[in-house]
Amino acid sequence: MADIVLKDVSKAYGVVQVLDNVSMHIRSGEFIVFLGPSGCGKSTLLRMIAGLEAVNSGEIHIGDRRVDTLPPNRRGVAMVFQNYALYPHMTVRQNMSFGLENIGTDKAEIARRVDEAARMLEIGPMLDRRPAQLSGGQRQRVAIGRAIVREPDAFLLDEPLSNLDAGLRVRTRVELAQLHQRIGTTMIFVTHDQTEAMTLASRIVVMNNRKVEQIGTPMEIYSRPASRFVAAFVGSPAMNFIPVSAIRNTDSGLQVEAGGATITAAFASPAGNVEGLTLGIRPEALRVASDGALKGRIALLERLGDRTLVHVTLADGTLVIGEDVGKSTLEPGTEVALAIDGAGTHLFDAEGVAYHAD
Repeated sequence: MADIVLKDVSKAYGVVQVLDNVSMHIRSGEFIVFLGPSGCGKSTLLRMIAGLEAVNSGEIHIGDRRVDTLPPNRRGVAMVFQNYALYPHMTVRQNMSFGLENIGTDKAEIARRVDEAARMLEIGPMLDRRPAQLSGGQRQRVAIGRAIVREPDAFLLDEPLSNLDAGLRVRTRVELAQLHQRIGTTMIFVTHDQTEAMTLASRIVVMNNRKVEQIGTPMEIYSRPASRFVAAFVGSPAMNFIPVSAIRNTDSGLQVEAGGATITAAFASPAGNVEGLTLGIRPEALRVASDGALKGRIALLERLGDRTLVHVTLADGTLVIGEDVGKSTLEPGTEVALAIDGAGTHLFDAEGVAYHAD
């Protein structure tokens, strides 16, 4: 295992800039998730670490070696692709052992590694089958097993669950988390699915528009988003955003007026021009209550069993989502009041930068 350090890494295809001065330090044994929308550069960054894409500028270090000038097979990493990339004419055992055979590994050592990986991934009974005889989840395990037998310094996984159906994605996600706990090797996982990121990651790297927006643990990303983009991208349902009409400092904190309600919370006070401020509120911080400060008309109800999501149109036309109990008796078209939990609110300026209390 080894730390992975990126220093001011940039990538462009002609005049199109894909990554712009990306830096980060991935600690040995971490499960890091690159999270972001399509086209943000996350897969390109992973491929640059693997050596499948050249670096235009900057440095990549794995352990005590600078590797951005080395070919992929000398970087000590193993890649798991979205499309499995298994040889259809080979058995599972042959697919897993092929790379080791190419580098001249001893046959007894190959057998030991393949058997150990198969036991770990519970694919032992499938070793003599061919890929066409396996389900999608089984093929993905074989692809992961092929990476495990190389005993790399780091595993690089490029959206490995996206080809699986919903139920299988959940089961395979759990298996990946358990696998990381067992082997403890550094893993870098690329996804645009924030649920995968929140449930798997030691830390999440949120990427957008060629750069890193924020790096933090799942709950740091969720509870203290550094920008409006992070706040909107992480969380389901997404955070509500309400334009701020006025702010004032009080002894108990910053008082914000938005959507016809007044909220007092421990925000850092914005400096300079306060035009364009937005109040962000997580849906779970808006609860239906008869004495709630935020009032509007119900546009839609989503009954999820354990809770009911209430879509409410405020007087200024802003649509927000709050929560009610699972057996809610509310009906669309009726007036409703929402109580605001100040601890679950966030403040963003016109540039999307968050203001947090120290």
